[in-house]
Amino acid sequence: MVDLPTETDAFITELDAAVEAHMNWTRRILRCATLRSTPGEDVLDPMAHTLCHFGAWFVKNRDQFETLDAPAAQRVETVHQTMHDAIRSLCARILAGAPGRLDDLEAFERSQTELTGLLASFKTLILSSAVRSDPLTGLPLRYGIENDYTLYQKEARRNRSLLYVVLIDVDHFKPINDTFGHQVGDMVLCHLANTLKQSLRIDEPLYRYGGEEFLWLLKCKSTEEAIQSARRVLSTVGTTPVPIADDDVLRLTITMGLALAGEMEDLASVVKRADQALYEGKNSGRDRYVIAGPNLAF
Repeated sequence: MVDLPTETDAFITELDAAVEAHMNWTRRILRCATLRSTPGEDVLDPMAHTLCHFGAWFVKNRDQFETLDAPAAQRVETVHQTMHDAIRSLCARILAGAPGRLDDLEAFERSQTELTGLLASFKTLILSSAVRSDPLTGLPLRYGIENDYTLYQKEARRNRSLLYVVLIDVDHFKPINDTFGHQVGDMVLCHLANTLKQSLRIDEPLYRYGGEEFLWLLKCKSTEEAIQSARRVLSTVGTTPVPIADDDVLRLTITMGLALAGEMEDLASVVKRADQALYEGKNSGRDRYVIAGPNLAF
């Protein structure tokens, strides 16, 4: 069994609770149909889709649904309102002593079935995303690198630009853990992940590669631009200390190994060269970047 991040577990719990609340809401509709009792103003109100438990929760968490699948999120909103409109029409006619219309009933049944399916799909997406993300830093794990690398490699060929694979390692991380404990070690990794994300362009993916290592896909027009980017990241990390207890701070440095990806080079090959460059940087004093030599096979 995969341990989900706390935030994901809570989100799934809230999603299930919101759906269950809607199922309870439909029971009131059944009582209205059979006993002609009012289902409540939150059903009869023209804005009922925003007043029910699910509607309020969905609006509050709309951004998370949009991130996963924007068209499906829009569809959830539309279908949910359609369901409420159909039920309001049915209940209003029943309370007025008139029979409900078949088209309203069918609209309700179709929209409720579609809504249930959409939410089940979202639940699957959320769980899948959680398994592929690092619960500590929030960064993607290794799973998506291969696909992203292939897409960026094709883009580089098409645009006649360069793609570098960069391995980033925290200097002296073990002494930090040994001296301050693993809780501070986790703080260091989260702090570094946030610092790196803020330093990189939005279209340059960053991954938690393992332990205290990160992988960065660097797009640029020239080797000089890659060097400038590497220097900028080194400077930003070195001048952004980690706040710890009692107003104390830790100053971090990192070492980076950069490897230019060949036009047809596979990811494993370029990562191996980046790792060799990283190792060279560690052995030559840390707090620096090293660019791997070219792969003559490509």
